[in-house]
Amino acid sequence: MLERGRQVAAAGDCAVCHTVSGGKVNAGGLAMHTPFGTLHTTNITPDPETGIGRWSFAAFERAMREGISRDGRHLYPAFPYTSFRVINDADMQALYAYLMSQTPVRQQAPANQMRFPFNQRPLMAGWNALFLQRGEYQADPQRSDQWNRGAYLVDGLGHCTACHSPRNLMGAEKAGSSYLAGGMVDGWEAPALNALGKSSTPWTEDELFNYLSTGFSDKHGVAAGPMGPVVSELATLPESDVRAIAHYLGSLDGEPQSQATKAPQPAETHVSLSNGERVFKGACMACHSDGQGPKLFGVSPSMAVNSNVHSDLPDNLLRVILHGIPTPATRDLGYMPGFKDSLSDRQVADLAAYLRQRFAGDKPAWQGLAATAAQVRANPGSH
Repeated sequence: MLERGRQVAAAGDCAVCHTVSGGKVNAGGLAMHTPFGTLHTTNITPDPETGIGRWSFAAFERAMREGISRDGRHLYPAFPYTSFRVINDADMQALYAYLMSQTPVRQQAPANQMRFPFNQRPLMAGWNALFLQRGEYQADPQRSDQWNRGAYLVDGLGHCTACHSPRNLMGAEKAGSSYLAGGMVDGWEAPALNALGKSSTPWTEDELFNYLSTGFSDKHGVAAGPMGPVVSELATLPESDVRAIAHYLGSLDGEPQSQATKAPQPAETHVSLSNGERVFKGACMACHSDGQGPKLFGVSPSMAVNSNVHSDLPDNLLRVILHGIPTPATRDLGYMPGFKDSLSDRQVADLAAYLRQRFAGDKPAWQGLAATAAQVRANPGSH
């Protein structure tokens, strides 16, 4: 049961959200910036004073399915109980047993800083009445066991919609045609997953499996930002579970374009493709040589098929250029340095414009690259 609980925790990314960088696993305190204020994740170790050590299984299950804490306070949906409510009883019990078997850590989470009226927790009862559905996952008898397993992991434990579906003005995930249609998370674009076979470089089920289990696809690039820790957890799951996720996502057939949106940027001026080419050759080409050069730090991702270069938004590419990938999703990927201390915003803009023109010439040029680079530099977020 404890091993099953460990797998449930890994699929649910418990440690990803409930652990601060360099801190004790699951001791909480990670800041989550939302449009409504800043939340800090709670301590879910079995410490009796600051964690869940005094929680009965009934209290734990109510929090997971209904978003209500042991003391009766409503939880905010940044904790994805709207997805976790579909977890089956056996997995819920295994998760509880696993968390209660871990080493207690005494650590109080910092106070939340939510703006009025969002700091009034009783209002969440009305939010739940509008947006929280009830019941465990119900298998589709017309689909295979593998498809149903993938749907259960994507919509329940994996809570993929929390990042990859857009949200309405009240912070609820949009459904219907917006299901897994893309979103923005902590400054990163979470791309659409509802039409992977129709993307600029179509994903196959095998490529998606490789990406989810290793953090790298030679047809699409390397997992970075918030997706890196997710892949780190997925890599510890049984291969059959990761394949089920890939199988389910590969079966979706929605609209190919992402619905991720951001504030409009001013038109780009004085971008220099020749300067961008010089920066690429001097700083990037040694590693990103389309298989022609050495693999200096692990893998050598091709820019020609990189998903970030073909995206409607430049944000992810700019974040990786400026802040690098200091903690790769899996050990074999190697490390990518950031260039925020060696390249100016104008040089980064020129480089991004050059990459877009050379490797995604059929796509419209990005606008406001220098301004976006300045914003990304000032707000590194998760990387």
